[in-house]
Amino acid sequence: MTDDDVELEFSELGGLVTRDDRTVQVHIYRVVGSDKGWALEVVDVDDNSTTWDELFSTERDAYEEFSRILEEDGIAAFLDDDETMH
Repeated sequence: MTDDDVELEFSELGGLVTRDDRTVQVHIYRVVGSDKGWALEVVDVDDNSTTWDELFSTERDAYEEFSRILEEDGIAAFLDDDETMH
């Protein structure tokens, strides 16, 4: 099986999130039929991606991690531009 053959299941908890006039796309997904956990990825408007190395037990856990960082650090934490500190 190649990476092109992998079918992904996306959580309904993902979607567009806008704060301070900046928007990111939240992707929460797993391989269909897998029980290994949910992946979390946040993509900005320039297609820069922030991806977590660990998988989350539930899609809710993944969303709560995104929400925690959003509340603590703001949306700039997910943006790859001159305004973001890395």
